[in-house]
Amino acid sequence: MQRVPAQIDKQIVDDAKRSRFYKPFESFPRSFTTEQIARYRSDAEEAIEGNVVPAYAKFKAFFNGEYLPACMDDIGVWRLPNGQKLYQHFIREHTTTNLTADEIHEIGLREVARIDREMAEVMRSTGFTGTREAFFQFLRTDKRFFYSNGDELLAASRALCKRIDPKLVKLIGTIPRMPYGVEPIPDNMAPDTTTAYYQPGAADGSRAGTYYVNLYRPETRPKWEMAALTLHEAVPGHHLQIARAMELGEMPQFRKYEGYSAYVEGWALYSESLGDEIGMYDDPYDRFGKLTYEMWRAVRLVLDTGIHHKHWSREQAIEYFKAHAAKSDLDITNEVDRYIAWPGQALAYKIGELKIKELRARATKELGDRFDERAFHDVILGQGALPLEVLERIVNEWIQTQKRG
Repeated sequence: MQRVPAQIDKQIVDDAKRSRFYKPFESFPRSFTTEQIARYRSDAEEAIEGNVVPAYAKFKAFFNGEYLPACMDDIGVWRLPNGQKLYQHFIREHTTTNLTADEIHEIGLREVARIDREMAEVMRSTGFTGTREAFFQFLRTDKRFFYSNGDELLAASRALCKRIDPKLVKLIGTIPRMPYGVEPIPDNMAPDTTTAYYQPGAADGSRAGTYYVNLYRPETRPKWEMAALTLHEAVPGHHLQIARAMELGEMPQFRKYEGYSAYVEGWALYSESLGDEIGMYDDPYDRFGKLTYEMWRAVRLVLDTGIHHKHWSREQAIEYFKAHAAKSDLDITNEVDRYIAWPGQALAYKIGELKIKELRARATKELGDRFDERAFHDVILGQGALPLEVLERIVNEWIQTQKRG
């Protein structure tokens, strides 16, 4: 909550035209007359100056004077009435499983240990001879790994997408028709927002999907993480999965547009691993970036359960994160604050990815030479977002059908 006052301040402007609320009035369709445009702009300035800015000023006084001082110092759902039961409810909601907090914590510790070992191997392959902590610091600070400005970072993100697009046919049988674009996260949001995110396109096709990239402080956005990030947020991750669901024809609306975090985020994290199959991790640093992102999601299992079940402090969570991943301090702090504010959601990614990998391993083993990766992915994507237990049943049925020939 200590970060909110600065966010409120960005809304309190001296000139209405500098307000984000004025942005829609900067351009109009050609069908609008000059007189209409002038009237709407005038009305917008009056509304912002007379209503919006005063409302934010009032909110600021309340927040700083009453709300923030009343916030508790400790973190975690465990502090709330029936907090443990509430957290178990959040686990069920976000993972669609009956796993307990202790079980998930142990899964996280095992995954962190496994990825630690793989990171050590990749680090050795670069020729770096120092400690892992020194290697992390090297990755976080060496100028070779960063673009000098936001324009270069945005151009590189768009180029990565163009590189992935033609390779999707090797992975997916049914490619959705809806296009997507790559745009910067708005400046007023960027300092307190994650590295990137995806916004789905409009159901009627009037707006494409958008992969939003954070250009704030490009010196904290390393090149070695960009391939994994793009595979996750754009294709074959969020855009491909969500656009495919929206194009499922006669499927009920809730099946096309609703989501389950464990499925949606599990698929996106699984998509990062598909970069190995289409040559997206060109050098050891790219591979280390992929492992860093996988570690990021494994660490979430430990931290979310640590904070909300095992009474970890914010500082303890930040230090654990720094010890196991080469993410920047800015990203790590933003991430930990997210886990504090959104109990259980961060568990969805790794739990979902592990289930999809488990199902792929089962299908590969049982079908042998008859296993078709593109067909398997079409089964995963072909029913819209699903609870993991339902997805498992559908994949098991597909395996038996393939066996029968």
